[in-house]
This record gives sequence, C-alpha cells and structure tokens, in this order.
Amino acid sequence: MRKVAVVADSTCCLPPEVVEKYDICVVPFQIVHEGKSYRDGVDITPNEVYRIMRKKENLPTTSTPSAGDFLNAYRQVGQKAESILCITVTSLQSKTFEAALAAKDIAKEEIPNTIIEVFDSRSVAGALGFIVREAARFASKGEGLAEVVEVARNMMGKVNFLAMLDTLYYLARLGRIARAASWAGNMLDMKPVLEHSPAVGETMPVARPRTRRRAIECMLQIMAERTGGSPVHVFVQHADDLKEAKKLAAEIESRFNCAELYLTEFAPVMGVHTGPGLLAISFYAD
Repeated sequence: MRKVAVVADSTCCLPPEVVEKYDICVVPFQIVHEGKSYRDGVDITPNEVYRIMRKKENLPTTSTPSAGDFLNAYRQVGQKAESILCITVTSLQSKTFEAALAAKDIAKEEIPNTIIEVFDSRSVAGALGFIVREAARFASKGEGLAEVVEVARNMMGKVNFLAMLDTLYYLARLGRIARAASWAGNMLDMKPVLEHSPAVGETMPVARPRTRRRAIECMLQIMAERTGGSPVHVFVQHADDLKEAKKLAAEIESRFNCAELYLTEFAPVMGVHTGPGLLAISFYAD
C-alpha cells in the first residue's frame, strides 16, 4: 500500500500517459447540452464539443463534480493508499474545492483510517496539471502526505499559464473573466492574451493584440522574461487547432531550453468557456 494517492479534477488537462504513469485518479466535470450530461473526457470527445461550440447555438454549459463524485474517488483510491491528496482547480472560479471538502467530511465516517487533504491549487489547465503531476511524481517515490503537500505548494509559486483566444465571446457570455466587459466592444477584432496566476487565483486579460501572430509572440516574450535561459517544462495546449499547436510547440523547442514539452488538447470542459481556436502555454522553469 502506497503512502499517498493523488486525486484531481479533469480541468488539469493531463495527457493519459501521465495519468497512467503516476496513477492519478481524475474526477470528471460534467458537460451539459440539450438536457443531457456528459462526463468530461469520458462520454464526449473534444471534437464533438467544439463542433457544437462553433455553431454558437444551444451552447453547452458545465457543472462541477459533486461531493458524491469525489467520495467515490476517495473510496476507490483509499483501498490502495494510507492517505489522499485531492488537488482542485482554483476555488475562485469553481465550486469544485467545496465539493471535494464536503466529500472529505463524509469520508471521515466511511474510511476513518484514511487521511484526506484537499488542496486549492488556485490554478487552471496545464498549470494545475503540473502541480498535480509533480505531487503525484513525489507520491510515487514513497513520500509522505506532508511532503507531497509541500511539493504542491511550492509548485504554485512556479507555474505559469498563458492563453490566446480567437474571441472573448465565450468567456464574456458566462462572466468567466474579470474586466472582459471593458473589451466587449472590440472582441471580434482581437486575439486576447489571458493569464492565470495562482497568486491572483483568477483569469485576467494581459494584452489585446489584433493578430494571432502578435498574440503568440506576446506569450513567448512573457515566457522568455520569466524563464531566462533556465531549463523549462512546458505544456502546449489547443482547442480544436492541432496544426497551429504543433507550430507553436516547434517554435518553443527552437527558442527555449526545454526539459520536457507536452502537446495536449485543452479539456472540453475548459473549452466550453474559452471556445475553439485557443492556444495555451503552461510552463515553469527549474
């Protein structure tokens, strides 16, 4: 029996091979469309979600995992670990953290000998993914709960998330971005660059270039300023735009000292809020 099992929600956007390698238990969000609920990444594919999004009619919504969903995860992993670390998407933009905490309270009665820690990452997407991955990596080495929590906490101070959107339409309609209203009049002419920092805990606009090329260059400049020549760990993510994501990944490999680089799809549950065409970079430097 291992000392620590790691649980995360599906907004962490981790590739399947990483989830499998470190035995991470992923609790899916729900995508709701025309009265039906689909488990993110399980019952509906990214292509299906983005095909719906591009129509801009009867757009899907999302719902967080329930306390029952997290309780089932705790029951599952509690059979093979002495303790559980559940890492969630930022509590400032989702009720996921609250659901995971509620499940912890219930689990105290059902599995009283299993210690459960619920950790608010204050992060999203690939930045959350790196926090989860590193915590799980150290857990796989046999580290105890306190040590694994400290790894997650330290990663919060290192990870960065930048994204370029084709439009603010999808975020603005759901009120998911601070100050988006001030940009609404020009949203069709912009390729806005957004940042999510754990220090803030919310997604904020940082630049509003008029072209994709300028938006990408903006992200790469920020990345260069924050990493210098240090080895960098990178997630390149896309929402239904694999061709451009491959180009971005190749450019990053040529311009930076990459310790590792993953090219992954943006989780459909995140894509519901951002819309198709997104390109994102999550990174941290050694």
